[in-house]
Amino acid sequence: MKFLNAQVQARIAAEINTAEKRTSGEIVAVVAPNSDDYLHVPLLWATLAALALPFALFQFTTLAGYTIYLAQLACFVCVALVLTAPAIRYRVVPRGLAHKRAHRQALDQFLSQDLHTTKNRTGVLIFISVAERYGEIIADDGIYEKVDPSVWDEALAALLGHLKKGEVEEGFVAAIRASAAVLEEHFPIGVEDEDELPNHLIILNGDDE
Repeated sequence: MKFLNAQVQARIAAEINTAEKRTSGEIVAVVAPNSDDYLHVPLLWATLAALALPFALFQFTTLAGYTIYLAQLACFVCVALVLTAPAIRYRVVPRGLAHKRAHRQALDQFLSQDLHTTKNRTGVLIFISVAERYGEIIADDGIYEKVDPSVWDEALAALLGHLKKGEVEEGFVAAIRASAAVLEEHFPIGVEDEDELPNHLIILNGDDE
């Protein structure tokens, strides 16, 4: 993800550093190019197109069965090749499936990045999966004991608002600032506060890499 250059990463890290000077909460930012390769989706569309083709050919042509079979095969190969290209593939993935896979990735990252291991269970994950244009904020149990889940609506709206426009950097910045405001109110910085989790942007490898 070339758009997440060193300057962008430094800005996001600085935002997290600034936020954590105001709160005992721990903010972790994770970005994934995608949460699945979805290669089965183009193959499914190609199969459906190949199966539907004979009905049209029988209806409007007098082609022999063997010729129709070859046309089916060619149809499958062409559709599969076109839809498998990353620039197109993610556009033909059903939104429900894409969001399900991205949500699962977010949950996996919450555990993988040790957000559940902070001393007071005050970790907050800000997660973006770029290909799906999916964003999610997950807070640990210690936060939900004091903060109603609806409080995160503003932070999530800020994240998704930028993400829909392809603004990953601004999405992270807006979500970090909104999350910091919530955390500062309920979990102000303590005298002996420790920085328990990394503040730099964590960039995952995609399934296409």
